Amino acid sequence: MGWIGETVDSIKSIKIRQLLTQAITLGMIVTSALIIWKCLMCVTGTESPVVVVLSGSMEPGFKRGDILFLHMTTEPIRAGEIVVFNVDGRDIPIVHRAIKVHERENTGHVDVLTKGDNNDVDDIGLYADGQFWLHRHHIMGRAVGFLPYVGWVTIIMSEKPIIKYILIGALGLLVITSKD
Repeated sequence: MGWIGETVDSIKSIKIRQLLTQAITLGMIVTSALIIWKCLMCVTGTESPVVVVLSGSMEPGFKRGDILFLHMTTEPIRAGEIVVFNVDGRDIPIVHRAIKVHERENTGHVDVLTKGDNNDVDDIGLYADGQFWLHRHHIMGRAVGFLPYVGWVTIIMSEKPIIKYILIGALGLLVITSKD
C-alpha cells in the first residue's frame, strides 16, 4: 500500500488516550520553546535576542541569511557598533552600523545615525518622515555574535509559504503517527 496508506492506517488506529498524550507532549515542547525564548530575552536585555540578516546591505561582514545574536545594556551605543533597530511604521528589524553618535549633554541620551556597510548613503531615508536620528527606543540591541547562513531556513519559509505549510504538515503527521 505504500507509505501514505500506512500513515492513514496509523492515524485510524490512534486511540483517544494516545492522542491526548501526543497533544500534551506537543504542548510541552511548544511551552518549553517559549520559556527558553523568554529566558533569552531576560538574559540579553532585548525583545529579540536572535535576528536574521535579510539583505546584503552589511556585506561583506554579514551576508543575507546570517543569524545575529543581540545583547542590549544600559551603556550608550558607540560609533562603529553593529546595531539592530526598528523604524516607526515598519515591522522588520534592520541591521546596520552606527556611524555617528550625538550625545545630549543635558540628559545623557544618545542619538544614533546608521548606515549599511554595503550602502552608499546613510539611513536617514529609511527613518520615519522628519526623523534624522535613532533614539534608544528604536534600537533592539547590539550584535555580539553570528552564525553564517543558518537563517536561510527562515528566509525561504518567509518567501515561499508553501514550504512552511508542507514542513508544518509533515511534522504534524510525524507527531500524530508516532507510537512512542
